[in-house]
Amino acid sequence: MAHLLGIDVGTSGTKVVLMAENGQIKASAYAEYPLAQPRSGWAEQDPEQWWQATVTGIKQVLAESGFDGARVVGVGLSGQMHGAVLLDENFKVIRPAILWCDQRTGAECDRITSEIGVEKLYEWTGNPALPGFTAPKLLWLRQHEPDGYAQIRHVLLPKDYIRYCLTGELATDVSDASGTLLFDVAKRCWSREMLTALDIDDAWLPKVYESADVSGYITVKAAEGTTLAAGTPVVGGAGDQAAGAVGAGIVQGGVLSAALGTSGVVFASTDQPQIKSGSGLHAFCHAVPGKWHLMGVMLSAAASLQWFRNSFAVSDSYETLTELAAGIEPGSEGLLFLPYLMGERTPYPDPDARGAFIGLNIRHKKDHLVRAILEGVAYGLRDSLELIKELGVEAAEIRVSGGGAKSVLWQQILASVFKIPVTVVNSSEGPAYGAALLAGVGVGIYPTVEEACQRTINVESRREPIVHEVELYNRLYGLYQALYPMLKGTMHDLTAIANGSTR
Repeated sequence: MAHLLGIDVGTSGTKVVLMAENGQIKASAYAEYPLAQPRSGWAEQDPEQWWQATVTGIKQVLAESGFDGARVVGVGLSGQMHGAVLLDENFKVIRPAILWCDQRTGAECDRITSEIGVEKLYEWTGNPALPGFTAPKLLWLRQHEPDGYAQIRHVLLPKDYIRYCLTGELATDVSDASGTLLFDVAKRCWSREMLTALDIDDAWLPKVYESADVSGYITVKAAEGTTLAAGTPVVGGAGDQAAGAVGAGIVQGGVLSAALGTSGVVFASTDQPQIKSGSGLHAFCHAVPGKWHLMGVMLSAAASLQWFRNSFAVSDSYETLTELAAGIEPGSEGLLFLPYLMGERTPYPDPDARGAFIGLNIRHKKDHLVRAILEGVAYGLRDSLELIKELGVEAAEIRVSGGGAKSVLWQQILASVFKIPVTVVNSSEGPAYGAALLAGVGVGIYPTVEEACQRTINVESRREPIVHEVELYNRLYGLYQALYPMLKGTMHDLTAIANGSTR
């Protein structure tokens, strides 16, 4: 039986899975690394840490499974999107990568929008200018780090740096390229108009592949470091959300996904590019050839619970916290949580949005705060779901994934808030699993991505909306929606004060 490797370069760590062609996971490894935040709203990482974590993970899964690296017939890549990895003429990293959750580029986004115009942005790229995207990062570097900017010869996305380390090839895939603001999503190629408007050299950008196409082969040097066999094919792969969708079987209409990772994502597959100016959604290429997807993104999903635990309940496990929250009635006794801890993207593209607890009273304790966080994240995800439904996309089932999806309580909250059945599938390894399936298509084990999903993915559990919870959560969701417009000005003033502004 053939075996495949899936690698997901995440924000908190890199996951590596070894998968048999029947979909069974033979071994899984996860290596963590830190997130640097040199200033409020900034987020950076050293790409070398990704590579070391990848090498560690590959060696660990091979050792754990007892497999020789030569038994791996294909490698798939996935990773956090939008990050800017900058290489000089000698292919050396110039500075730490600026990540997807970095919010420093608000001024650059405003300038792009002002000079190009919203309609042209959607025409050329299918998306608005948002601080997380790659292009505004390049403009920020041009303005604030001109010496480093002058050294740039190659721009890669996080997973594509790992591809370079494995294969020596400079390449990306259509789904990940869609999040750069330099890519024509409808035509599935780099946008000549956008590159010209921003005066960015197209020679910096890598070749673009479909996600299941072979993009390179393991080099002798990489084989020595990882114990994989030289010449093993590496496919285009996908951005983490598209790869995660493949890993959950979101490759057809009617079935959507909600990812509860560091960020939160609602994802819908479409047969045509659903590009609509001002929708608040991302319209990207899917990892499935000839398909696209809609995506709403909130920046602090499971990260909200992680923040609370690390800051106020470090002695408690996540299981303990959710058990405490389960003892609190829906609605958290009138407590609402706004999950804008790192700014927000959908439906409010606002880097200066900030989190808040609203409705605190003397009766509230840790249990209530935790439940309010779980519910607040669910409301934030519903914002994206409602926008997707407004475009006429059918939503009959939501498949949840990510670390937060392990909580049965959170699954039930989502079902009642969404008013749609929530399911969990047998594949729990997320984007790394999807990356392995894409590798299987690339080396001919599966004829198509859809067939790969049909042969390996099954629904294991289902949570139905609870009628009385639906009624309460509808009311609370209305209150939640009203809060950001009322508090926006205060949030911006507080952010200015935190950043040392005297205005």
